[in-house]
Amino acid sequence: MTREEVFEKLNEVFRDVFDDEDIKVAESTNADDIEDWDSLSHINLVVAVEKEFGIKFSMGETQKMKNVGEMVDIILERTK
Repeated sequence: MTREEVFEKLNEVFRDVFDDEDIKVAESTNADDIEDWDSLSHINLVVAVEKEFGIKFSMGETQKMKNVGEMVDIILERTK
């Protein structure tokens, strides 16, 4: 899977979780960039991403991720 393919899938997940068809995530997208991204929606987002890609993030990984680019790095590493 390419980085671009991961971003395409993540865009769909983000749009679904935040119920906003205009969301387009980028490498630097973080919680400050999406109005409704709070702690509860973060949990929903992590679960939705795990389900979409068939992976599980560790607690440390979820706390360490500072932006969508770092999430993509982990997804690509896990789906090799």
